[in-house]
Amino acid sequence: MAFAQAAATPIPYPLSRTLLEAVLADRLSDRFVCELIWPRLGYAPDGYGTWSAGPAAEVEWRESFPIEPQFIAERPPSVALTRSIAKEHKQLLKEQLGFAGYTIGELYPRRTRRATAVNWLLAYLALRDEALLESGPLPQLLAVPANPVLGHAGDLPIC
Repeated sequence: MAFAQAAATPIPYPLSRTLLEAVLADRLSDRFVCELIWPRLGYAPDGYGTWSAGPAAEVEWRESFPIEPQFIAERPPSVALTRSIAKEHKQLLKEQLGFAGYTIGELYPRRTRRATAVNWLLAYLALRDEALLESGPLPQLLAVPANPVLGHAGDLPIC
């Protein structure tokens, strides 16, 4: 799958090394991570707190996930996101961020899905020949969750 050509809504946070490292370090909510991806896939907020696949979203995404895919909380959207990364971009997480993966004690579905999200975002930039900024705006960072299985307050349960 390719990526949406144009986002239906302004993208509030430019992708930067510091932002993506905060995602990997579990310093941002799962929803925020999804909100980095949704507009880049062609989803737009409906004004009621839900994001829907708009005309810029590819048919596969619109049909499979007509409303906001929960890339961290749910396995099927995470698998679809993984499969949408072109083979030549599968190692960008390692190549561009030097990310060697999580240790055995850090392997939780939430964290591995965050790594998938970051790799997808890097592939998104690569397909557009856009450089990853070293730094950029960040939201207020959260403390690392005491229980990585549960995540941050407000994060959806993992299924």
